[in-house]
Amino acid sequence: MSGIYIHIPFCKQACHYCDFHFSTTRKHQSRMVKAICQELKLRKEDINSGINTIYFGGGTPSLLSKTEINQILQTIKAYFEVNSQAEITLEANPDDLSDEYLKEIASTEINRLSIGVQSFFEDDLKLMNRAHDATEAINSIKLAKTYFDNISIDLIYGIPNMSIQKWEANLAQVFEFDIPHVSCYALTVEPNTALERFIAKEVIAPVNDDLARDHYDVLQIQMRNRGYKNYEFSNFGKPNFYSQNNLAYWTGKPYLGIGPSAHSFNGYQRSWSIKHNIKYLKAIEAKQLPLEIEHLTTTDRFNEFIMTRLRTSLGVDLNEVEAKFGLTYRAYLTDQLQPLLKDQLVSVNSNEVIHVTENNKFLTDGISAELFKLNLE
Repeated sequence: MSGIYIHIPFCKQACHYCDFHFSTTRKHQSRMVKAICQELKLRKEDINSGINTIYFGGGTPSLLSKTEINQILQTIKAYFEVNSQAEITLEANPDDLSDEYLKEIASTEINRLSIGVQSFFEDDLKLMNRAHDATEAINSIKLAKTYFDNISIDLIYGIPNMSIQKWEANLAQVFEFDIPHVSCYALTVEPNTALERFIAKEVIAPVNDDLARDHYDVLQIQMRNRGYKNYEFSNFGKPNFYSQNNLAYWTGKPYLGIGPSAHSFNGYQRSWSIKHNIKYLKAIEAKQLPLEIEHLTTTDRFNEFIMTRLRTSLGVDLNEVEAKFGLTYRAYLTDQLQPLLKDQLVSVNSNEVIHVTENNKFLTDGISAELFKLNLE
């Protein structure tokens, strides 16, 4: 099965840490929705299997009206075979989730909400320049629970000057609301963002990796004690509430990315659309696809397999590596493992599956890099 990702490139205001493609000018929103529908039509042959997930990301998809959401969903169903049980997610900001808006989107085929809370504390939200406040964060969840069972929230840890106690208080709100899925991300300083500039000018304290690791360790313990499965490095879910969209991404399923800056993957190549709203609109309206394409070598695919699987509870199966890439790649991986095994950074179980050891999960991406193969093709 495959997925479709829809990028909605509009926001009310710019968060200080964000480097995603978006515009705070919504002048062309209706035109963009029409272009997204046109791109879906133009790319109807790009996915040959049924659609199991549809994900509205951004940007801020909760700026879309019920009519616009339905317009996109109806177009998808017109040109693709959509599973009747497909997971259909809308990312939403708390300040958009009024009772009226929730009632409207609940009447569409949206069946999962991902709410960008980030923190339940006012000072954190101001530091990040979020559009909502702490009261709206709490009220949005209370209201959402009256319309949706499948709810996820995003939280950010490693925020400068965030104490362990404050991070624990954020998690306590998750448990109080019994939210079935949580995505937690370390605050990172991306190039050319306001956060980078404020840190350089000493307006904001630098991000502290040791603090982030302490927060992540607390996160692991508390989530495990509350019955959440850490099925992917940043994602925690109760049984039957794992994000099918996330799982598909981390297990290498094909997906189609629609909209400016959106990425697609078919197993052997990646493509991505232009990061410019007007250029995107003009190209699509001329029935042209403003895409760049990267053809993946065997080594590229091997490295991506290692990176994605090691982040998941599935781990890296040595037998699957051999089946997908051949004995040479398995032998290479086995050789690269030895110093990591010696340092107890990874383990290999009786089924020949590699996992990062429990105390070193925060180092997963760096450990993956130690296992990559140089592309000599």
